[in-house]
Amino acid sequence: MNTLTELLSAGDVVVLSGAGMSTESGIPDYRGPSGSLNRHTPMTYQTFVGDPAARRRYWARSHVGWRMMTEATPNDGHRAVAHLQRRGLLAGIVTQNVDGLHQAGGARAVIELHGSLRHVVCLSCGDSTSREELDHRLRQANPRFTAGATTVNPDGDVGLREEEVDGFQVVGCRACDGGMLKPGVVFFGETVPAERVRQCYALVERAGLLLVLGSSLTVMSGRRFVVHAAKLGIPVGIVNQGPTRGDAYATLTVDAPLGTVLPELIRLTDTRT
Repeated sequence: MNTLTELLSAGDVVVLSGAGMSTESGIPDYRGPSGSLNRHTPMTYQTFVGDPAARRRYWARSHVGWRMMTEATPNDGHRAVAHLQRRGLLAGIVTQNVDGLHQAGGARAVIELHGSLRHVVCLSCGDSTSREELDHRLRQANPRFTAGATTVNPDGDVGLREEEVDGFQVVGCRACDGGMLKPGVVFFGETVPAERVRQCYALVERAGLLLVLGSSLTVMSGRRFVVHAAKLGIPVGIVNQGPTRGDAYATLTVDAPLGTVLPELIRLTDTRT
């Protein structure tokens, strides 16, 4: 912890957070101790656009999941990151999460690498609307839809029985009269917008430390920034429960819950000033 505290205290830290950041807010990660991949297959872009039945199932499950996501609140880890930002120690925050909890916890200027569930886009005309508006329209289109779930996945999806999904009505874009709507997130198999990736690389290249929080770095979408930092000789710190695919590039790793480690780092960095 001493080395990590020293690196943090020096400033110019870029945070890269993953699903493990939100587990203590009740949203399981994909591959960690609460990993949802054991019971849930995330929607892929190809399936969403190519299979109307799968798209209907997704919107039914996501309709329930959205309400659960809106009830999630920031945890000590989110608040700790916002505190570090207010202290002027962070050069930037990049999150792989789509839940908006960094911002709810007080962080600003967060780059949402994989987008956000708060928006919906039309694949036909490009119009963007709020998820609140879509939620209202789906409620109107499905007045008798009742389904419950106890756990929401990192992508805002939940598990429902097929009979709960039967008859669910999907709505289309109002701007172009029926275009296909998609949540404003990057699905598995979809490409992160190039400009967003460029912004992340630019942050990393100016960093004094790349601090990975709660990500297994299994997919290249996030791991590429760790590899890039290591090639440039920029220190990489990883705090995660369990090993990650970025450990070989790390200057140091901490295997512990973020809700325990980050408040302690706050205490230690605050005592240095």
